[in-house]
Amino acid sequence: MPGKISVVINTLNDDTTISRAVKSASWANEVVVCDMHSEDKTVEIAKKSGARVVDHERQKYVELARNFNISQSKNEWVLILDPDEEIPSTLAEKLTDLVQKDEVSYMEIPRKNIIFGKWMQDSMWWPDYNIRFFKKGSVRWGDEIHRPPKTEGKGLKLPDEEKYALNHYHYTSISQFIERMNRYSSAQAEELQKGGYKFHWPDLITKPLSEFLGRYFANSGFKDGLHGLALSLLQAFSFLTVYLKVWEMEKFTQQEVRLSEVKNVSQKAGQEIKYWFKYGDLSSNPVVNLAQRIRNKLL
Repeated sequence: MPGKISVVINTLNDDTTISRAVKSASWANEVVVCDMHSEDKTVEIAKKSGARVVDHERQKYVELARNFNISQSKNEWVLILDPDEEIPSTLAEKLTDLVQKDEVSYMEIPRKNIIFGKWMQDSMWWPDYNIRFFKKGSVRWGDEIHRPPKTEGKGLKLPDEEKYALNHYHYTSISQFIERMNRYSSAQAEELQKGGYKFHWPDLITKPLSEFLGRYFANSGFKDGLHGLALSLLQAFSFLTVYLKVWEMEKFTQQEVRLSEVKNVSQKAGQEIKYWFKYGDLSSNPVVNLAQRIRNKLL
């Protein structure tokens, strides 16, 4: 319906967070929960909290079900919400106002990532813009994991201010991080292989290192203290896992690894580490930021 808003949420065993998410969307004209056969009390709690629930077959990751959930909504405007997210009242007011003005087709919203109990404001966790609010028909997701959707029409990026950000209660424990990493890394390894990537053993050193240096130094992860260090290392471990899984998919095919080659790759890695320790915080340098963004795209 014109000028009205639907909030859509995909769920799978989210009974500890779904009530908060649905209640934070009570201002919307409709809340639709697309459940992928949860085995806990997610569906029961979602209904009691005021959501309409539809079913979808279980998928490896949420992007494969996004478009279906959007199709189940009844209104002109759609806000995508994850079950571990919350809509603050200030953001709700802003979105309602923008709908009345009707000047754009989609909007990028910042996310306030709270990880291990801390709001992460650096190391690529803030402002963490996502396309989440749009007119039906102007945004469509593909099948790739953690990829932005395709868009049509004019877009708007909300200011990177806390009052306009979705509260994202992300990882609450190391175990949760590792469990999700195991699922996500399998999908990412499959995407690499489908894209033509062939396992190359030096990537076991260079890819995780690049991820760590990019997050901790180029994107100022050190400003987040121990949390920043821990998460930069965990993200590097995630990259290591992805490339090892590609090797696994290739049936653990043997590759000749000479000690001299390992030494050479490690020495280059050491030089890169020394560079960052020497020059420290270069995150304000636009050239460094551009280089890092290009590097991240190529990983």
